[in-house]
Amino acid sequence: FKSGYTSSISEEYATRLLAPDDWFNYWRLNCNIVGLHSYLNNMPEGYTMENKWTFLEQGDRRGVPVSPYLKTPGIVVKHRNEEGGMGIFFYKNATEGGDWIIQERIQNSQWVSALLPDNAPLSTFRVITQSRASLDLSKKESTTRDVTALSCVFRAGRKNAATDHDSILFDVDVRTGTIRGGTTNAHWYRLGIWQALRCPWRSTHDYNKHPDVESITVSGNVVPDIESVLSLVEESHLRLCPDVPLAGWDVVLSSDNKLPVCLLEVNLSCNFFRGSFDKKIYLDFIDDTFSKLQAQRLTADRREMQIL
Repeated sequence: FKSGYTSSISEEYATRLLAPDDWFNYWRLNCNIVGLHSYLNNMPEGYTMENKWTFLEQGDRRGVPVSPYLKTPGIVVKHRNEEGGMGIFFYKNATEGGDWIIQERIQNSQWVSALLPDNAPLSTFRVITQSRASLDLSKKESTTRDVTALSCVFRAGRKNAATDHDSILFDVDVRTGTIRGGTTNAHWYRLGIWQALRCPWRSTHDYNKHPDVESITVSGNVVPDIESVLSLVEESHLRLCPDVPLAGWDVVLSSDNKLPVCLLEVNLSCNFFRGSFDKKIYLDFIDDTFSKLQAQRLTADRREMQIL
């Protein structure tokens, strides 16, 4: 009954066992790829970009438009009323070897804000790229032809949310920039037997408007200059981590005229966030990557046997 009587239990079982086609299994597949690839290739340098500070520092050095950060040695944050040494916090900047990246808050661009309710968080675009340069790490030079942008999703943040992790996921056509229907994956994170029984097991791309403001129609709008956005992430993959098979980029369209488009971070165990993608391009790449990794595994096994 959870499938709406559109398929039988046997059909569902066969699909989940033999040919799962949901976002979670593609995420698992991506994680398997990067896990094996990093292990068999002794952790190529590009994997260090998963560290948020390394990403910002290296992006700045290599000409990638990353989100701006402050270079002051540290900051002090005080509660406006507490006394006696309470309510005071000291944060040492990562620029000085500390644990904290200190940044001013970035605001959504006027175009993005028009698609959101009041008091919505910074709402980013998740773009997934793949790099064929990762197949042959002995190759000295790579070009943007080795990198392909596969998908794009607009994460329209919810009213009063702190971040766009609480959002409606609107698929974006990478060819035209047209925003398609929106959906959610919140039901995947429900815990406990009662939540599992009460929540929907599936979701479809049936949001056209933002659920917090019915007057805002999101679907049908066109992302400004989508070609430049996709070119930016492809170039960034090439500059920062061409030796990593897959990368998920958080792209910001900001209100800062000096930096209208920037990258917050990159995620290397990335998922598509329910976005559509050319499965032939993606699966051909996955097949080529697993074939190369299997050959590496067999070579490593033979060497280990010789040592023993």
